[in-house]
Amino acid sequence: MKALIVTLSDRAARGEYEDRSGPEIESMLRAAFEAIAVERVLIGDEPAELRSQIERTAEFDVVITTGGTGISPRDITPEVVNPMLDKEIPGIMEFIRTKHGERLPSALLSRSIAGVIGTTLVYTLPGSVKAVREYMTEIIKSLDHAVQTARGVDVH
Repeated sequence: MKALIVTLSDRAARGEYEDRSGPEIESMLRAAFEAIAVERVLIGDEPAELRSQIERTAEFDVVITTGGTGISPRDITPEVVNPMLDKEIPGIMEFIRTKHGERLPSALLSRSIAGVIGTTLVYTLPGSVKAVREYMTEIIKSLDHAVQTARGVDVH
């Protein structure tokens, strides 16, 4: 499996603080999958930069972004990624928001989306390390099955 992790953060891209969400996603993927190649990219909250990274999906089995899914003026991830999707996978993000929103209502403000571009899975996660752990815990449960299905492998 090959994964691209894209962190969107103006402040981290400027060097004001270290990206912790991208490395957390990588760590969780490596713990779940023995044979995985991971590339990480750090960009600012710029639509053109994100679009450029998402256009690389054919090189990867899964692309996971972190950051830019909230409601602040600079949060642009869903607006950029959604029109690029061939198919949406709304259930997983709806489940995660509902599960964590019961305990923490602000979790319901996440606008994270999931879908497929070609045969590549795309997940957009919030930028906090805590949220990344919550989302990845659920995503990993079905990731291998989803990758195989997106490739057209009958895993039923």
